Amino acid sequence: MVKEHLSKIPARKEDTHKGDFGHVFVLAGSRGMTGAAYLASQAALFSGSGLVTCGVPSSLNPVMEVKLTEAMTIALPETKDASIARSAEKEIVRFAKKTDVMAMGPGLSTHPDTGKLVLKLLEKMDKPVVLDADGLSALYGNCDILKKRKAPTILTPHPGEMSRLIAKEINVIRRRREKIAGAFAKKYGVTLVLKGSGTVVAASDGSTYTNRTGNSGMSTAGTGDVLTGMIASFVGQGISPYSAAVIGVYLHGLAGDIASREKGQFSMVAGDLLGKLPQAIRETL
Repeated sequence: MVKEHLSKIPARKEDTHKGDFGHVFVLAGSRGMTGAAYLASQAALFSGSGLVTCGVPSSLNPVMEVKLTEAMTIALPETKDASIARSAEKEIVRFAKKTDVMAMGPGLSTHPDTGKLVLKLLEKMDKPVVLDADGLSALYGNCDILKKRKAPTILTPHPGEMSRLIAKEINVIRRRREKIAGAFAKKYGVTLVLKGSGTVVAASDGSTYTNRTGNSGMSTAGTGDVLTGMIASFVGQGISPYSAAVIGVYLHGLAGDIASREKGQFSMVAGDLLGKLPQAIRETL
């Protein structure tokens, strides 16, 4: 089944330019969490995106300009706690028109003003959105907003985040992963990536795919940020949300398996996945 999705990765023709491979807008980062923004942006580049722009709180922009060499950055209005402020809405919506997909949430913070911004963007954005981490926090008690979106939405919760989204115990979610993921995706018309051992990807029609790549060495901070950037990259390259999620999850786990073989699981960090993404993609293609 996974081969069917992998075959959708676009072939690279000789006569092309960066605009042919998608522009990803990463909205991420807050004080102390610039690493999340870096990992998501870099993963999008390593997954084939022609252009990546990272929107961050204005005071953190100098840091991101040093951390990100190949990606562009945008300095956005911020709260007093150095998270992206609600007042950044118009600027974000205006810039997003130039892009193909938004990855929103890594390291964004749970500041109330930032949470309100997330909900407003979900309501107004007519571009696909991959929502992760702190972006998901804004949805707690507000999931019905997903039904109103006109563009595709991909959610990437771990079991703890899924527990808060649907108000069920984590143990229940772990026992019924496929059923719960499929039901949520169908109810809200989204693609859902329920992360964990045997990550489940559910399509908006309720069908599911269970991933078999990956290992326990990936249970470390930042690996989810890498996955967010990867999925957004494949959506930006014109792949359907469900296939993009399946491809992202598969290659993400494969990169983790390559890193595990070469380094061992005990000391793996998210940056190891970035380092092995080119090899994982090359072996798959």
